[in-house]
Amino acid sequence: MQSIIVGWQVYQITRDPLSLGLIGLAEAIPNIASALFAGNAADKYNRKSIIIWFMLLFLCGTLALFIFTLPAFGILGKVGVYPIYFVVAFSGVARAYLYPAIIAMMAQLVPRYLYTNSSTWNSMVWHIGAITGPAIGGLVYGFFGVRAAYLSVIIFLCIAFFLLIFVKNRPTPAIQKGETLVQRLSGGLKFVFKNQILLGAMSLDMFGVLFGGAVAMLPVFAAEVLKVGPEGLGFLRAAPMAGAVIMGAFLAHRPPMVKAGRYLIFSVAGFGLSIILFALSKNYFLSFGLLMISGMFDNISVIIRATTMQLVTPDAMRGRVASVNSIFIGSSNEIGSFESGLAAKLMGLIPSVIFGGLMTLLVVGITAKLSPKLRSLNLRTVR
Repeated sequence: MQSIIVGWQVYQITRDPLSLGLIGLAEAIPNIASALFAGNAADKYNRKSIIIWFMLLFLCGTLALFIFTLPAFGILGKVGVYPIYFVVAFSGVARAYLYPAIIAMMAQLVPRYLYTNSSTWNSMVWHIGAITGPAIGGLVYGFFGVRAAYLSVIIFLCIAFFLLIFVKNRPTPAIQKGETLVQRLSGGLKFVFKNQILLGAMSLDMFGVLFGGAVAMLPVFAAEVLKVGPEGLGFLRAAPMAGAVIMGAFLAHRPPMVKAGRYLIFSVAGFGLSIILFALSKNYFLSFGLLMISGMFDNISVIIRATTMQLVTPDAMRGRVASVNSIFIGSSNEIGSFESGLAAKLMGLIPSVIFGGLMTLLVVGITAKLSPKLRSLNLRTVR
């Protein structure tokens, strides 16, 4: 909800596609800078406590965004969108600490033999939230205004915080004695870069989404190409998530185990192709359908990557490996948003998205060529 609200609000104020890319950059830089420290914290301190404290920090950021919209303060009218970027950066740090703690704790809640199923169901449930979030955010923004939209985010965050309290705590893994801070911070990086399958899967996702992400430009497509308002934008933003839920329901019954590497490569290629077709579409319903298809392909890669990471990572390193994965994700999503905004500014909206889709297909070809272990990945044999 918050991402769709911030994107539409910033674009309404600036009318500049580059400003949307700067939202992603504002979150990515502090997120990536904090990631290794966050991973170390998740392997050293109580994971549930980390989740609680940084959810509270994220909630404080949302409260600040709400305060910015109050006429009594008039903050945005005086200084423009810079305070929004500051809060987005603040939220990026909170998210950096939340992600590895959540991933590491989840692996402690589920038996190893159920990792594939748990990754599938977790992805599907997350995407249900990601579907309803943009849709609700866009509808509330369109019908009731920006203040009501941010207030809705605050209410849902409070509900999530309340439910989290009932999750049972899990013990913190034993810390290896004699390790320096530098050794602990670099441990996750070394583990990932020594594992060709993990490195290949993360790189494929990072570069594929980095170049193929059209989501950051959806406010521009909605306003200037498809001629819809924030309500239509909310549904467009939710479309990839809807596709991901449909694919998740299918994969829950037929998980991609034996030929996981091939499925991963073909899914990222399908994602890139669907983004190219989306850029060429001028029809709202066709664009919605193509975004759904992109979400279907993307969720295949998400599930395979998450399952692989859980299977090959020892419990004492889950937070640090997850933090490395968050760097790849942050690079692909947030920096990808900046790349999309900059490319749209330089090349024009539609040519930039087509170019990004073509680059995604090129990355798939290169990765498939250079990572034979990834091509032959079989999750049933991973230990």
